[in-house]
Amino acid sequence: MRDFTSNSGLLGAGINRRGFLGGTTALGLAAGLGGNLLLPTGARAQEPKRGGHLKMGLKGGAATDTLDPATYSASVLFVVGHLWGDTLVESDPKTGAALPSIASSWEPSADASVWTFKIRSDIAFHDGSKMTVADVIATLKRHSDANSKSGALGLMSSIKSIEDKGGDLVLTLTEGNADLPLMLTDYHLIIQPGGGVDNPTAAIGTGPYKLKSFEAGVRATFEKNTEDWRSDRGYVDSVEIIVMNDATARIAALSSGQVHFINNIDPKTVPLLKRAPKVEIIRNAGKGFYSFLMHCDTAPFDNNDLRRALKYSIDRQEILDRVLGGYGTIGNDYPVNGAYALAPEGIEQRAYDPDKAAFHFKKSGHDRPILLRTSDAAFAGAVDAAVLYQESAKKAGIDIQVQREPEDGYWTNVWNVQPFCASYWGGRPTQDSRYSTSYLSTAEWNDTHFKREDFDKMLLQARSELDETKRREMYHTMAVMVRDEGGLILPVFNDYIMAASTSLKGFVEDIGNDMSNGYIGSRVWFDA
Repeated sequence: MRDFTSNSGLLGAGINRRGFLGGTTALGLAAGLGGNLLLPTGARAQEPKRGGHLKMGLKGGAATDTLDPATYSASVLFVVGHLWGDTLVESDPKTGAALPSIASSWEPSADASVWTFKIRSDIAFHDGSKMTVADVIATLKRHSDANSKSGALGLMSSIKSIEDKGGDLVLTLTEGNADLPLMLTDYHLIIQPGGGVDNPTAAIGTGPYKLKSFEAGVRATFEKNTEDWRSDRGYVDSVEIIVMNDATARIAALSSGQVHFINNIDPKTVPLLKRAPKVEIIRNAGKGFYSFLMHCDTAPFDNNDLRRALKYSIDRQEILDRVLGGYGTIGNDYPVNGAYALAPEGIEQRAYDPDKAAFHFKKSGHDRPILLRTSDAAFAGAVDAAVLYQESAKKAGIDIQVQREPEDGYWTNVWNVQPFCASYWGGRPTQDSRYSTSYLSTAEWNDTHFKREDFDKMLLQARSELDETKRREMYHTMAVMVRDEGGLILPVFNDYIMAASTSLKGFVEDIGNDMSNGYIGSRVWFDA
């Protein structure tokens, strides 16, 4: 699970897209109390119980992992960080709206370029020292240092100054940004004593658990922080994370009761897990999506009638059912779904329509085969999805030639190089970061080569607009632009699929995010 990045102040140095893909949702957008397992967020049949030892078998750990939050990537460290540390801001699991954490409140200037944060004064680090505004400033400055190699460096590049003014944290930006509080939920930005400058791998924070042991790529153990400044988390006495990158091992461990929770379940294995006694399947709608990309500036895809023909010729429901096993939602050729705040509403769903596809194909004047490059490196089942697409397009008289590419080198040699290919994108915390990453004309990862001055102008206007009604209208217009004139074919958004012991309660469905947005360890409890 990687952080989000981009060319417009969002792209961290030294991060390639292949490493970036796992990542989903990588900004921490979470807070709040848990509901009963598999019930909607906030639904509660019982009060949390305390005690017990939680064991999780997680994919996404490596021998190269370190405890410096600046370097965190992938699922294991995503969860580890949320166990021992806190960020300035969290977010509501239901809505994604910013919620107080270490910062108790904040206030923007009229143009959203200067933000003042009130910092709590009653919080202690695990070593007993008092957390101060100076620690917050030192943390943010460390991640702003061009030499830090922090995964949040791109985020911090839009911050011009970080100051203590009368005991408040004041951030001045190079341009207005209404999403700044959500940017500060990034899981790299864990507040550390002295900013972590002297010992970034100490894992001393203000979180619900204290680190006991850490063996990179193998295991991490934690004990309850008995002086936790919050009472609405940290229900179990201790937590153990066991790195299990092998899917078969994870399923076997949960089925036999060796662990209580596992992540990253292939839809094809869900029927097997459902037969296991005392196991529950957990699904959470995500922001990530499976897609096929056309370069809008490269023949024959520079013809919008051809692009529309290809959009109408894909059977989205078939791909959802046969590739994702139903664990996802239908897409509409713009990269935003209902998991995003201010998501557009009322845009007509584009459906599979061979007649409309044939109409636009004929109007385009193109009458030759179309080469589609694909690989399972793009997403699990990408080759199968391409073949299904090929078959559905035949009914419109469109000849798609599927070429399977080697998995090794796919993100270097095919993605963003070849004009028509399969791809996958993880979610982003906000619509601004989603569009800035890959639809702004100057974005390095503009992989459909969609370039419109009016779109760019509206994106920048929306970024600093504090009026949510106006902002929602702008995002609606932008979505229609991308849907009707862009090069994105987006058949499905994928769900996150996890599983847990039926004795485990309190799982919170965190909108658009995996593993309760990394807070799984501090939100659940045992019903025994």
